[in-house]
Amino acid sequence: MAESERATQAAQTERGAQAGRVGAGLAHGSSSVRLRVALAAGTTPDPQVVDVLVERCAVEPEFFVREMLTWALTRQPASVTVPRLIEELRSASGQARSQALHTLSKIGDRRAWPAITHELLTDADDEVARSAWRAAVVLVPEGAESGLVAVLATQLGRGERETQLSLSRALVGLGEVIMPVLRAATTHPDPRVRQHAISTERLWRDPDTGFDFAVEEAKRIVALGPAHQDAG
Repeated sequence: MAESERATQAAQTERGAQAGRVGAGLAHGSSSVRLRVALAAGTTPDPQVVDVLVERCAVEPEFFVREMLTWALTRQPASVTVPRLIEELRSASGQARSQALHTLSKIGDRRAWPAITHELLTDADDEVARSAWRAAVVLVPEGAESGLVAVLATQLGRGERETQLSLSRALVGLGEVIMPVLRAATTHPDPRVRQHAISTERLWRDPDTGFDFAVEEAKRIVALGPAHQDAG
């Protein structure tokens, strides 16, 4: 075997061993150890560890460790991470899908946009849907905003405060294109949809009011009836 071939084989063996060490570290029972391993993986990027980082995202119970895993993935080459994360969006695990979407939003590579499907934007798992909304706003290409707004508008009235706030922030982030859809939703037969549409519209017009104030104002307007909506 030529010297160059032996060197290549040795390098491949070492990279495989490194991935194994990272995987073992990320499976450690101590969250502080897992945090340090994830930090090291991002500090010294190595495409060989992408799989173990993504796999750990799906099962890691600690939020701050998941955030470090996401950071470590953003430090790897996008040509490796983006296809692997897109693959993860088909996982049966809600945490796997949610974390993959979160990481794609942090990478910001618009090649991932086609993977942000209607199914993800309307996922029954609130955490997945919220992550999909945030990722979609970051990744949507110019000219596709109206189509995205149309899908997001179908989720108005969904869930409790945190879910509704996530959707409102996503819609507000898309700009003025949301206004015709929000205005139409203020006449929706479901009062929860009307309230959410009105509060989102007010949040867009005056972001400093805060979401809770906008919600209370929307409830008041809905209670007064359609004749008071424009005046409110």
